[in-house]
Amino acid sequence: MPFTLPHGASPAAEEVIKRSRFTARVRHVESEQSFSEFLSDVRESDRAAGHHCWAFIIGDDARIERSNDDGEPGGTAGAPILAALRSRDLTNVAAVVSRQYGGVNLGTGGLARAYSGVVLSALEGQALCPRVRAELFLLSIDHAKAGRVEAELRGRGFDVVDVEYSAQAVFTVASTDASALSAAVAGMTSGSAELVPAGHVWR
Repeated sequence: MPFTLPHGASPAAEEVIKRSRFTARVRHVESEQSFSEFLSDVRESDRAAGHHCWAFIIGDDARIERSNDDGEPGGTAGAPILAALRSRDLTNVAAVVSRQYGGVNLGTGGLARAYSGVVLSALEGQALCPRVRAELFLLSIDHAKAGRVEAELRGRGFDVVDVEYSAQAVFTVASTDASALSAAVAGMTSGSAELVPAGHVWR
């Protein structure tokens, strides 16, 4: 099961390794545009850093993954940051690690460990939110019964995402338990209504 950070959470960590300062900042992002804004904020707030290396994972069904070493030797920064995010099975999340050079070379292995380690430190103890797949269904109900059916659906904990009124009232219902929803609808409509699959959403 994938996880993400709660909205508004901005875990951070700082480590000094052989006089180089590594500062990791992690944030929930929903798009490449929101990541770009996050990166710009970090660069503006930490101008003394010589490198702002980063990685992000966005999406659920078709994930977009990107990373960047920002001038560090190839594969020593962005890829380890990305690996740290993957190790926690995260999505819709970005990490930026800013480094102020301390005058001592860490070597490729030392850099990789430093970049991944500070991201893991930032995530340590952070409460994560599971990303749950909910199936969507359309349910058409006569207008005379629509109010009662909607109230019963909500009362049983099903998520009525939308209602459209035309010849009938058409509910869009989200559920993580399709069998339970089907049984409930059959009971409250005496088997006269049918659920029509309409895709899914991640929450």
